[in-house]
Amino acid sequence: MRGSQTLERGLDILFVLTEAGRTLTVPEIAEKVSLPESTTYRFIQTLEQNGIVERKGQGQIGLGFRILDMARGLTQQIDYQLNIIAHPFMESLTNKTGETTVLAVRTGLNVVVIQRIESAHFIRMAVDEGKNLPLLEGASGKALLPFENQKVIEQTLTHLKNPKKIADLASQLNAIRGKGFVITKGEVDKDVIGIGAPIFNRFNQVIASLTIAGPSFRISKEQSELFAKELLITARKITEQLSMT
Repeated sequence: MRGSQTLERGLDILFVLTEAGRTLTVPEIAEKVSLPESTTYRFIQTLEQNGIVERKGQGQIGLGFRILDMARGLTQQIDYQLNIIAHPFMESLTNKTGETTVLAVRTGLNVVVIQRIESAHFIRMAVDEGKNLPLLEGASGKALLPFENQKVIEQTLTHLKNPKKIADLASQLNAIRGKGFVITKGEVDKDVIGIGAPIFNRFNQVIASLTIAGPSFRISKEQSELFAKELLITARKITEQLSMT
């Protein structure tokens, strides 16, 4: 078997284990990748030696912890690239609106701030880079969630447990998806208005949210709508730049 075919078969096994979401036996893997069990076993041995897959129990094969190292490396690369591309657009947005601009990415049931450009006003929204914000409350989280895949949305909503809250949030997410942005008031910080929009990668997958945040006494309803238009333009420009890299 040629090197390219060997690589392709190894990747097929990884994709099968990833999509299964559970451990599989060698016969199950062999069936899914259309290979003899003996050949599949040899591939698994090689992957196991490199920590890519592991034996999880009697005859059970699962993804190995080396995958986490690879995922962390990829996340760091994406965050770095995103930060570099977004920075000048965020500076421009803060200069236009006079308010703090926040860039955040999802991690579990939270979003983490990876960059912010603070307002020059004495009274302003201040948030540290690395700070965790809730996914289910506030503009940074709510701008992301509606555009995640359905599985992530369903798993996230189940954490609410209360059927009415689930229905209310599901309705909000549909509305956000339709408009392409969200405006919140006082959901994370009292008397703070947040206006958030999603940022996508070249595969049209949501990877971040961009938020304008400031005190409610300074941001009227009319200003919120104007800010939302500027925000959408900026988020789309960042998305376009990411698509070209």
